[in-house]
Amino acid sequence: MKRRLPHFLFFSLALFSVLGLGMSSPVPQDSSYHDYADQRVLFGIPYFWNVVSNIPMFFIGLYGLRRVVQRWQQYPPGVAGWIPLVLYTGIFTTSFGSAYYHWAPDNATLLWDRLPMTLMFMSLFSILLYDYLGKQSGTIGFLLALPLGVLSVLYWYFMEAAGYGDLRPYAFVQFFPMVAAPALMLLFPGKAPYVKYVLLVLGWYILAKICEHADHQVYALTGFWSGHTFKHFLGAIGLLYVVRVVNLSPACGAVVLTETTVERA
Repeated sequence: MKRRLPHFLFFSLALFSVLGLGMSSPVPQDSSYHDYADQRVLFGIPYFWNVVSNIPMFFIGLYGLRRVVQRWQQYPPGVAGWIPLVLYTGIFTTSFGSAYYHWAPDNATLLWDRLPMTLMFMSLFSILLYDYLGKQSGTIGFLLALPLGVLSVLYWYFMEAAGYGDLRPYAFVQFFPMVAAPALMLLFPGKAPYVKYVLLVLGWYILAKICEHADHQVYALTGFWSGHTFKHFLGAIGLLYVVRVVNLSPACGAVVLTETTVERA
């Protein structure tokens, strides 16, 4: 029973999070969401810096996909190879989806920004489930989380189009993994070799979200880059540490025996 207590606490956290969102009122898309501070047109590209600041994400996704192809034969059987493949596909395609959205910001283009992002969130979440809760939980989590992530975006989009916007499922998909990560690290201390990198991912992600919410204030302060542009650059730094997590993850085929091995992985 004592060995199962951390599992019980974690799944209780997930259940209460779902119940809490379910009991709250629907959250429609804020009408001012697309009103970005920096709307300059440079070289014929509208919202220039919000568009081109996705370039680092493009190269990170490309690097990850290349690494997955090179290591494909080394992955354990099952979903172990598919998790990093889907994650890096999400990063790579988000660079295009985000650029497309920021070129002409509205709900229709935002759909193509959010859909590939769910591949990133859910794949990284699946890695944590796999490494902390075991292969079975990771596999089930991966097979359930991916379609749920996609459905959360489609639910928001079609409900928004019908005049009853509701971001609650998408908010859960985006933010619960950020709550789950420290919870798993506290409940299962020492079980995964990449704790500091997960913390760095969370730290850069939080900074990116702060910049996103202070879009206009940051632009007024710098006079050059807006908070949203900084969000993209800071998010890309966080993705570099996501790469480290994948490289060190036993779920993705890493074999970590010693501290020296960890540093070389």
